[in-house]
Formats: sequence, structure tokens, C-alpha cells
Amino acid sequence: METMTFPRYSPDDIISYLRSHVLTGVEARSLTKADVFGSPKPEVLHMIYMRILQKVYAIRLEHFYMMPVNIDIMYPQIFEGFLPVCNLYIHMERLLPACRINDFQIADVLNPKTKRTARFLSGLLNFVNFREIRREVYLELQLNYKSAMEKHQQLETANREASLKLEKLNTVPVEHQEEVKKLTENIRELEQLLRQDYRRKQTALQEVISQKKSEISERTRKLNELKVTMATLKEEQEQLKSKIVESPEELKNYKELMKETVKKLKKSKQEVIEKYEVYRDLVEVLPSCLVEVQLYQKKMERQGANVETLASVLSEARNLEDQLESAQIDLKKLKTDEMSLKRLVTAKHEKLSTAEIRIKKKREDVEQYKQTIFEYCNKIQEKRGAVYDKVTAIHKEIQQTRFKIQQLNENAEKEEMKAKEIYQNLKAALEKNHDSLIKIAKSYAASREEKVAELNKCLLRVQTPESSS
Repeated sequence: METMTFPRYSPDDIISYLRSHVLTGVEARSLTKADVFGSPKPEVLHMIYMRILQKVYAIRLEHFYMMPVNIDIMYPQIFEGFLPVCNLYIHMERLLPACRINDFQIADVLNPKTKRTARFLSGLLNFVNFREIRREVYLELQLNYKSAMEKHQQLETANREASLKLEKLNTVPVEHQEEVKKLTENIRELEQLLRQDYRRKQTALQEVISQKKSEISERTRKLNELKVTMATLKEEQEQLKSKIVESPEELKNYKELMKETVKKLKKSKQEVIEKYEVYRDLVEVLPSCLVEVQLYQKKMERQGANVETLASVLSEARNLEDQLESAQIDLKKLKTDEMSLKRLVTAKHEKLSTAEIRIKKKREDVEQYKQTIFEYCNKIQEKRGAVYDKVTAIHKEIQQTRFKIQQLNENAEKEEMKAKEIYQNLKAALEKNHDSLIKIAKSYAASREEKVAELNKCLLRVQTPESSS
């Protein structure tokens, strides 16, 4: 018992706890440290143990002075002084193993010692403190269970009301059933028409998109062809430039001259234009140069036409690309809207599923808690039934003993009545006999006196003749 599962309290802590939590009134004020630890007083310890038992088991004070009825005792007066100590020892021997104390003896009640009483009191106080804490926790659990049951009932009523409302909303009255049928048929027809229009528009859009794609492909093909032609024309132009340019020495000189005359050309632009007009007039006069110039002009016109066609094709391609981009943007917007709607729907479904899972978990927890409480209540009920059976058996035995006592009292009363009647009869008979004896004695005395008188007369008669003779 050296390795304990409860702490060893100091004497001051034990006394303060006993004064504040166990004892009340005069008992708490009159309790001192010397009554328990200096030289332990058995009366004070008996009072503390009795108060702890009253607090834990709700044992009344008169139960300590009650003698068991199911035991036949010849002289119960002998046990009256020892009954409180014996009952206290029995109850404490039942309580202390729950406090992790298994070496309690009757000597600890009759002749207590300081160390053992300190250990016993520390174990009892630890158990009482633990009991109070568990009692508060149990009360909180009971309150939470009550609140949860009330909430559960409220939710059930709300669900019932909602189901009734849904049934009312789902059930169509007889008056409006035809209208509802017509409306549903109209809605279905409208849905079919909308679906057909949507499909038709979708097919038309797909055809338009395919046509546009074919046109774009054709135009891109034309663009590629034009790019190829431009490349060939550039090559021809370079070839022509190489043909026009004379020797490299002249080119160098010409470049030097050009470098020198760059600044002058800016100033003499108008003069150059005038000279160019003069040269053009001269070239027109020249028949040999006309053909080449016309060829060059035709090629330039073709190039310009090609450039214009390229610009128009590019503009159309850009417009088509812009239209495609706008259509793709619209499609992306529609897809994003669809995805957002789908996400919202999935989020709502997930929220509903999580809420249902939470509700199921709460219901399962509540059901498990109910089952545990019902099992605990059943155990308590079984214990209570066993105790009730014992109490009823004791009450039956008490009633039987009382009935036997009553029968014995009635029999004793009857026997007393019979004895009284016999006594009275005997007394009357004795009085009659006494009276008869008195009468007999009187008559006997009277007859005796008469006989004595007759004898005396006879004697006198006998004496008188003798005297005369």
C-alpha cells in the first residue's frame, strides 16, 4: 500500500476540506486539528465517516442504529451500544475499496492511529472530490443531452412541417389539375421547340463556321501564293537592278557622289522632280525605252494590284479573325458560365452531402449516446430492481413478523381473556365454596352447640338424681 493511486494530503488541507465540504454548522466550527491528528478521537472520526457515508450513499443517521431483522438475537439489548460502530465498519468496508484502500480494519474504528487515519481521509477526500467532478460532468452531459433531444425534436417537427408543406406544394388541387396538365404540355412543347431552334441554330453556326474556315483556308492559300509571287518579283527586281547597274567602279563613284549629294538632294528635291519630268518627256520620245518603261509600269501596276489584293485579303482575314476571336470569346464566356454553373451545382451538392453526412454523424452520435445512457439506465434499473427486490423481501419479512407479532398478541390477549374468565369462574366458585363452607361451619357450630347443650342437659339430669340419693 505504499504505492498509492491518490495523493497524500497534508493535515491542514484535510481539516480545511472537511470544514468546507463535508461538515456543516457547529461540527465544522468545533473541528480542530488535534481531534483528528494529535490524538485521534474515535467520536470525531465516527462523525466524519458518517457524514461522508451520508454524502456518498445517502445513508440516514437512524440506519446506523438499526438491527437486522433477518437474524434471531436472543438478547438484543447487548448489541445496542455496539450497533453504530458495527454498521459504520460495514459501510466503510464497502466504501473504501472504491477509494483504493483495502486494509481497513475494525481497529481503525475503535482505536484509530494518526498515519492510517491520514491515509484513509486522503483517499476518502480524493474519492469525494472525484465524485463531485464526475457529477458535474454527468450533469453537463445530461443538460447537453436534454438540449440535443430538444433540438432533435425541433428538427423533427421542422422536417415534418417541411415535408407536409412539400406535399401540399407537390399535390395539385383538383380544380387546377387540368390547367397544370395544359401548362406542362405547353412547357414540354416549348422545350421541344427551343431544343429544335437551338439545334438548327447550332447546325447553321457550324455550317457558317465551316464555310468561314474554308474561305480562310482558301485565302491563306492565296496569300501563300501571293507571297511566293512577291518573292519571285523581288528576285526579278533584284535581277533587273543588277542589270541596270553598270560596273562596280562606277557604283563606288556613284555612292561617293551620292554621299556627297545627300544633303544637296534634300534641298534640290523640286529641281530633281522637274528634271524627272523633263527626263520622262524625253523617255516618252525615245521609242526604244518606251517598251521597257511600259513593261516596268505594267509590272509595277501588277505589283500595286497584288499589294492592294493582299491588303484587302489581309483586312478580310483580320476581320474574319476578329469575328472568330469574338465568337471564341463568346464560346469561352458561355463555357465559363457553364463551368461556373456546374461548379455552383457541384458545390451545392457537396454542401448538401456534407450536411447530410454531418446530420447522419450527429444522429449516429446521438443514437450511440442514447444507447450508452439506456444501457447505463438499464444497469441502474437492474441494480435498483435488485435492491427493490431485497427491500420488498425485507418489507415482506417485516410484515410477516409484524403479522406474527399481531397474531401472538391476539393469541396472548385471547389467552388472557380466557385466563381472566377462568380466574373469575374460579373466584366465583371459591367464593361459593367459601360461603358454603362458612354456612356448613356455622351449621356445624350450631349443631355442636346444640349437642353440647343437650349433653350438658343430660349431664345435669344425671347429676341431679345422684345428689338426691
